[in-house]
Amino acid sequence: MPPSEPIALSRNTPVIGIPTGISATIPMGTSVRIMQHLGTGYTVITEYGQMFRIDGKDADALGLPIIQATETPAAPREFSENLVWDQLKTVYDPEIPVNIVDLGLIYSCVVTPANEGGKKVDVKMSMTAPGCGMGDVLKRDVETKVAGVPEVKEVHVEVVFDPPWNPGRMSEAAKLQLGFDI
Repeated sequence: MPPSEPIALSRNTPVIGIPTGISATIPMGTSVRIMQHLGTGYTVITEYGQMFRIDGKDADALGLPIIQATETPAAPREFSENLVWDQLKTVYDPEIPVNIVDLGLIYSCVVTPANEGGKKVDVKMSMTAPGCGMGDVLKRDVETKVAGVPEVKEVHVEVVFDPPWNPGRMSEAAKLQLGFDI
């Protein structure tokens, strides 16, 4: 996605710095350009080159409709593991326009019965770099999305770095989208 035209924020806006993962507030009137909009957030860049994520719930500051963070999957009423994977595919890396499944960040997703009925989902995921400050942000996105799947009662997400992520973990579609030789 090419950057948008400059947008002046209509109010003080909570953001998360990319790649630091540090929460901040951008003042009203600051000029930003939308670099990416996938999932439930916007990646913006200021005129000084700083990158931030603005959650969909704050899209009104960009003059856009608010996006609800907990969208339930429009899918069959009955649980299936595919519903979990479909939800994981709605979480995007804020710097790379590819979902975390195709990017190869999901190392495992195990569904078991929960103690008090329903399903428990355990996810092991990684980041593209061990020092990435967005780990907690993406982890929270995964927890929120998977918790919205019918019958899911528990979600546990662990960020791991063994084995280290590498571009070979990406799907063929992601490699094509990012211009990697296949």
